[in-house]
Amino acid sequence: MELDLSKINKIFFLGIGGIGISAIARMMLLEGKTVLGSDIGENEITAELEKFGALIATGQDLTLIPQDVDLIVYTIAVPRYDPKLFKEVNDTFNVPVLSYPQMLGIVTRNKNTVAVSGTHGKTTTTAMIAQILIDTDKDPSVIIGSFLKESNSNLIVGKSDIFVVEACEYERSFLNLKPKILVITNIEPDHLDYYKDIADIESAFSELVMQTENFIICNTDDPAIKNVLQNESSLKYKAKVINYLTYLDKVPKLSVPGDHNRMNAACALAVAEILKIPEEVAQRALGNFKGTWRRLEEKGQTKEGVIIYDDYAHHPTEIKASLQALREIYPYSAKNITVLFQPHLYSRTKALFNDFAKSFKGADRVFILPIYFAREEKDDSISSEKLAEAIRLAGEEAQAFSTFELAEKATKGLNLGPKDVFVTMGAGEANKVTKKVFEIV
Repeated sequence: MELDLSKINKIFFLGIGGIGISAIARMMLLEGKTVLGSDIGENEITAELEKFGALIATGQDLTLIPQDVDLIVYTIAVPRYDPKLFKEVNDTFNVPVLSYPQMLGIVTRNKNTVAVSGTHGKTTTTAMIAQILIDTDKDPSVIIGSFLKESNSNLIVGKSDIFVVEACEYERSFLNLKPKILVITNIEPDHLDYYKDIADIESAFSELVMQTENFIICNTDDPAIKNVLQNESSLKYKAKVINYLTYLDKVPKLSVPGDHNRMNAACALAVAEILKIPEEVAQRALGNFKGTWRRLEEKGQTKEGVIIYDDYAHHPTEIKASLQALREIYPYSAKNITVLFQPHLYSRTKALFNDFAKSFKGADRVFILPIYFAREEKDDSISSEKLAEAIRLAGEEAQAFSTFELAEKATKGLNLGPKDVFVTMGAGEANKVTKKVFEIV
């Protein structure tokens, strides 16, 4: 969509507390525009935006949007979970009403865009690429689905034409982008509340491949990626394909553990080579990479010696990767690992139920919180209790809790000490339990 942002002065963001849409809001603040917004609750993101001058209301209602706005931007959850409000907004305001992905397409238009896509690893790979470019004075702009530790921000605005973005496949959002360089970390079944099956997911990636101008960085041995590259609709893609596996032996020793992070780093090295960054310089930058917010983030220790982590893993493959990484740091003989997991969405938990049940190998104990439904309709055919039972049948110790308060009480009763690691996992609010139970010193 064509939109002249120079003529836009006042913008309202519906769902401004989301990690992606908040980056656009911050960018508009930096451009001197008036930024307003609303969200159903307050969080760290809205607090940071308010510090920068955004005016944010709590709630989600038509009356919260001023009549004199020039543009309305909404998170893509709104049409799905509040269609009445979405219709009212479109019927009431005679201004452009755009989704976050559409805005992302607009702000990256005419840029040397590096889009990082894939089912897993997008955030860390985007951050690794950003670290290399920043350390080598390439002065990139970056939008990422987390906070970069160095800047405590999900946005970097640089002066060069390089724009690195995390490209989400949900509802084919990434098709608003026209990348010069496309990274596909991997492709697996996910977002099955929207996609029909893996073939449907592959079709979306095939469309993105067709829109990519210069380079596609991917694992050409991955069966799903093979299907994407050989798809009849994408056989005419013009970009050169680079297998990031050929860079694995060039990955330096990383501060972030796990095989998955070595794969992410290989992707970043491939991008660095395309952008003519010397290999040793890129390797040094990767060696300095400290990770991002909520990606197996070490929060600290308690006075009793318990090591606390918080992790965004909400897919079986991500859970397995995080536990493998933790066991790389803490072998069985060294530490006991307790996982407090909050399943994310009824639809995802149901679609990937058997995989979830088998994904907690490496944990000594698994606590399961109530499913974070994110405005989905309740589905009585699936529950945390059923998942805990399946995890036990798979051979792990697991217990489900009907409330956060019960999980907090059980966690306190564990009397954890210096032999213990406690990690919260999920895309929801599991880390609230940590804040209630533990005092990190």
